[in-house]
Order: sequence, then C-alpha cells, then structure tokens
Amino acid sequence: MAKDEKATEETPGKGGKKKLIMIVAIALVALIGGGVGGYMMFAPKKATAEPAPTPGVVSVLDAITINLADGHYLKLKMTLQATTDAAEAPDGSKALDIAISLYSGRKMDELMSNAERDRTKKELVEKVVKAYTVDKKKEVMDIYFTTFVIQ
Repeated sequence: MAKDEKATEETPGKGGKKKLIMIVAIALVALIGGGVGGYMMFAPKKATAEPAPTPGVVSVLDAITINLADGHYLKLKMTLQATTDAAEAPDGSKALDIAISLYSGRKMDELMSNAERDRTKKELVEKVVKAYTVDKKKEVMDIYFTTFVIQ
C-alpha cells in the first residue's frame, strides 16, 4: 500500500505542473493574439493612394532655346497633358519658365545621358504638376518632350 499512496501523492503534483504550463501557454497565446489584434484595429491606417487623374486636352507649347554651359544650346519643345479637372487648356508659361530654370547652365554631357535626361524630366514633371495644382486639383498630369536637341 505504500506504493499506491506514493503514486497518488505524486500524480496530483505532476498533473498540477502540466496544468500550470498549459494555463501559462494559453494565457501567452491570448495576450499575444490580443496585442496583435489590437494593433491591427487601432494602428494608424495607411493613406490610400489618390486615384489617378483622368487625361484631358493636350497643350502644345512653342519650342524654346535654352543656354547650356560652355556655349551650347538646348532646343526644347514640349506638350502638357492636362487633366479633366482643368477648366481650360493650361497656359504653358509656368512650365516653360520652370524648364528654363531647370536646364539653364547645365553641361551638354549631362543631358546627353539617357539616365540624366530621364531624371531631369522627372524633376521637371514634379515641379510643373505642383505649379499647376489648384485647390488640390491637378490641372496638369504629365509632360511630353516632342523636341530635345542639344547643339
């Protein structure tokens, strides 16, 4: 009988440790799950991308000649892609002024590189779109070069 008494005394102790481990594990899972769920519910929402503007009329601008460094010139002709938010075809004077400011004084070698020409065009588009944005409505969405001649 001593063996039976000893076995019954150890069983509750072993079962108690297992129960304790199970309870702690369940509590940890519940806490972690609750924390993740709470974060997902109350985390700041990512800003949704605004819908792409709808293309409108295309305004063809006159060609301009821009002085580059070392006596070289850039003949630039571009068009503005307006959006349907524009009340009328945009006047190109702002865009031409921005282009002159951006390209004046640059070295011919810089602009001969496709990578640099693409980078400066992207910069030009950003500045022009910003200049033609009124009350958070973009009136111009893109620029197209129709002539880009360096001499």
